Amino acid sequence: MISITSKSPYAVLALAELARSPRSEPVPIGELARKRDVPVQFLEQLFAVLRRGGIISSQRGVKGGYRFAREPSTVTVLEVVELLDGPLGRDAEGVFADAAGAARAVLARTTIADVIERELREAGASMYHI
Repeated sequence: MISITSKSPYAVLALAELARSPRSEPVPIGELARKRDVPVQFLEQLFAVLRRGGIISSQRGVKGGYRFAREPSTVTVLEVVELLDGPLGRDAEGVFADAAGAARAVLARTTIADVIERELREAGASMYHI
């Protein structure tokens, strides 16, 4: 069926925050968790999977943290979802297979860089409402 747990949206939010950070230094996971209101222990579990999947890399130590292993513009939301939640639409049939295909198409063409652009647009639009 079509199943996206809370892991994927939280991970996408945290990755968007990571992508907004300067790329020269690794970002501590506690900072990402605080800025996006995600429990640190939960984010640690998600980032371990994303690191093994080659999306991010980590650095240990006092100046440790995470950074992207690839450009955020090359990381699709579908990759994140499928790493964390498994194949989207697996075992779906009929109209549900169609729905899963549509969801896969949207997520496959949306990158972490696109998520940031959307957040900026939405933040700018909300600022002008009176």
